[in-house]
This record gives sequence, structure tokens and C-alpha cells, in this order.
Amino acid sequence: MTPANQEKLTRRAVLRGGLCGAAALSLGSLTAALARRARAAGSVWQIDPDKCVRCGNCATYCVLQPSAVKCVHSFDLCGRCRICFGYFDPKAGQYDSGAENQLCPTGAIARGRIEKEFYDYRIDERLCIGCGKCVQGCTTFGNGSLYLQIRHDRCVQCNQCAIAAACPAGAISRVPADRPYLLKTRDRP
Repeated sequence: MTPANQEKLTRRAVLRGGLCGAAALSLGSLTAALARRARAAGSVWQIDPDKCVRCGNCATYCVLQPSAVKCVHSFDLCGRCRICFGYFDPKAGQYDSGAENQLCPTGAIARGRIEKEFYDYRIDERLCIGCGKCVQGCTTFGNGSLYLQIRHDRCVQCNQCAIAAACPAGAISRVPADRPYLLKTRDRP
């Protein structure tokens, strides 16, 4: 064999080895991705209401518009107050149902009188954008009966949730699909 033939064979061998290595690496990556997806199939993304800091990232980082994150109401924690700071802006001039006095930017919370000084607050999830302003007000000035959850009928279960990556408190993680909602209750640790 001449040196030219040897060089040609060496180049082929290197090229063949490189292609085989790249194929093996690709196959390994594909296998790992499939394994992650299989593990994830038994779990769903959810917000831990005890860790959530109501930063507003849920409204802006979700790949869906509006966000799959919605405000929910734990009625067993609610005091059914006349003045609810999840509903009213704490800086409101008056505490009536005028839009300028409401904290929610989309009007997703409806207020209804139950009896004399007691009111019922309902969330219209179609209007909720997951900004967490009502949750912040309820937690700061109230009893914390409003909190955020990822609604699984809307969530597309991204491999890596953009909200989870942006969450400053690490409040979003995968939970078992058979127990998809972390509920806020009095007896939760």
C-alpha cells in the first residue's frame, strides 16, 4: 500500500468512526428522552401553594396564552368577608364592585352577597390569567384562601415547564398523576 492509500483508508476509518459515534450519541439521547417522557407520563406539573410567592411568572412564562395556571378558592378557609383583599385593591378609594376598585386585571372574580355582611367570591377561570395578584392580596391581608394551581385540562405537560424554570421559589414540580392537585388546607404541613 502506498502512503496515499493508507491516508485514504485512515480518513474513511475516522469518518466512519465519527459517524458511528454520532449515531450512538443520538441513540443514547433519544433513549434518555423517551425514558424521561415515560417517567413523566405518571406525573403532572403542579404548584405547591405553600411555596408559591405569587411573583406573576405564571401569567407570563406559560407557553399557553392565557396561562394554564388559574386562581382557585379554598372555600373552607374563606371568611366570606365584606372586604376581601383578593377582590378589592387595598388602595381602592371605595369598597364597591366598581372595576377601578378590583384587584383582578381581567375581572375574573365575581362577588355575590350571601347574607347581611357575608359575601361569596367566585373565580371565572376562563378570564383568569394566573397573574397571582388576587392571591397576593388574599395572602397579605386575608386568610390565604385564594391560591394558584396548574389546570391539567389546559396544561400541555411540557417536558420542561417554562414556568417551573422561571419560578424563583421552586414551587412548581411534578406530582403523581393520580394525585394531581396540591390543595391548600388548614391541616397541610
